[in-house]
Amino acid sequence: MKVLHTSDWHLGQLFYQHTREKEHQAFLTWLTNTLLAEHIDLLLVAGDIYHTATPPASAENQLYQFIKTTKQHCPDLHIVIIAGNHDSANRIMAAKPLLAQFDTHVVGRFDANHPENVVLSITTNKGPATVVAMPFLRTSDIQLITNTDNTSSYNVKIAEAYQRALDIATQQHQADSPLIVMGHLHAKGGDISTDSERNLVIGGEDAISANVFGKQADYVALGHLHKAQKVAKSEHIRYCGTPLPMSFSERNYQHQVLIAEFSQQVDGTLNCAVKPLYIPRPAPILMLPEGDCVPLAQLCEQLSALQLPTTELAPYLRVKLHASETDTTFREQIENALEAKAVRFCGIERVRQTNNESNNNAVFEDLSQVEMLNPHTLLAQAFAANKDMAGTVMPEQLTSLLNNVIAELEEQEQQ
Repeated sequence: MKVLHTSDWHLGQLFYQHTREKEHQAFLTWLTNTLLAEHIDLLLVAGDIYHTATPPASAENQLYQFIKTTKQHCPDLHIVIIAGNHDSANRIMAAKPLLAQFDTHVVGRFDANHPENVVLSITTNKGPATVVAMPFLRTSDIQLITNTDNTSSYNVKIAEAYQRALDIATQQHQADSPLIVMGHLHAKGGDISTDSERNLVIGGEDAISANVFGKQADYVALGHLHKAQKVAKSEHIRYCGTPLPMSFSERNYQHQVLIAEFSQQVDGTLNCAVKPLYIPRPAPILMLPEGDCVPLAQLCEQLSALQLPTTELAPYLRVKLHASETDTTFREQIENALEAKAVRFCGIERVRQTNNESNNNAVFEDLSQVEMLNPHTLLAQAFAANKDMAGTVMPEQLTSLLNNVIAELEEQEQQ
């Protein structure tokens, strides 16, 4: 049996106010062709189908057209989709009866009283598979778990939710078939892309131990982190990452999907071999200068001499300029240097160096970056910039208050 693992499509996203609809369509077309060429039996989409809880109609249409087209080319394919933290559980579930006609199984929310709803028994042409399709778990989803007291941490309740689902899955699971666990969360030790991912902090805790997935799973398909990686050094617990770059920091990263192939060993055990398939990038992501900031005149020379790659979609371009640059005509000069160049311009980052010798990172002063920053990073920077707090450590109570605000906002998004 061959399983393809993908996640974090973020359909409907605007990248610096530029639509990504054609990029997403190029990916979905590539994915359909890949599913056919690789003879995939089961497609797993581990959350964040959409970029917001209220995606544009065009994004929803892309998803439904992808499923329809893919099933026409791969009639025996089964698809499992779970909701992520960007998705609306209600919106994802609304299309469940219709998508079921296309062998597409959708799970938007975990019900503590009915954990069996996230356990799917799927029969493919290569045999059965049991899938624990656990969506992103909000506090409202797990507050009714009664085996833990009211003061139990979010992580403890997450572990209990997975345990309840796994108990049911192991009862239904056939020994010679794959047991697959899905999730959308930040597993402990996972490497985040700090300028494009929401840190999932609820109840003061963000990272979830890999122990919650149990020892029985043959493969764990995770979503949320934007870079493909193993969890807890395990070959079978994986993030596949996003199909498209979500920030300029990912411009040199090769995005991928993962194929997990299950085969029966001579001794009767099930072997899982995992390999990446790299996704073609339809629109290049360019940053100038690539290294440290250069004087304005030199930057304009680089822009004028820029040789653009030959691609169907125009590349994205963003430039860096040191905050000490005093020439008030810098925007006009940069625009003139880019005249007649077919790029999607993504603004200017004014960069300054921090005064803290222990921190060599640049600080960006462009407000277009703010929505992509981690809220805790913003809080730490604001606290450090407050003269009255100079030399003091940010109190834990302040962090805790921010965690509560983030949790409340996440809840409101789903209402």
